[in-house]
Amino acid sequence: QVQLVESGGGSVQAGGSLRLSCVPSGIFVSRFCMGWFRQASGQKREGVAAIDSRGETIVRDSVEDRITVSKDNDKNALYLWMINVKPEDAGMFYCAADLAGELCGDLHSDGVDYWGKGTLVNISS
Repeated sequence: QVQLVESGGGSVQAGGSLRLSCVPSGIFVSRFCMGWFRQASGQKREGVAAIDSRGETIVRDSVEDRITVSKDNDKNALYLWMINVKPEDAGMFYCAADLAGELCGDLHSDGVDYWGKGTLVNISS
């Protein structure tokens, strides 16, 4: 079975930084487009960033200056680094995997093959 397990969420001070992790089982990050989605209460799930099998990244324009997506093929792990976090960054963050790679071209959820259950990020003062 394929599972994507996120971690690293919690309460983060505004202006601070955080790192989210996604550790899949049953697939390899080296062979998938891997990405992160954020969903705030009452909002649609939106793509934040993704990294393809070659290591090329795509990041949402609104957070491009503050977010880095990366992966470690040896550890089979996906990461999301964020600095200078803002209240609007809060929400449930989901890890996603797309074998066909469409996610890494448009940050859209259609075509995503696997989803994690999410890790919650709260921004505090």
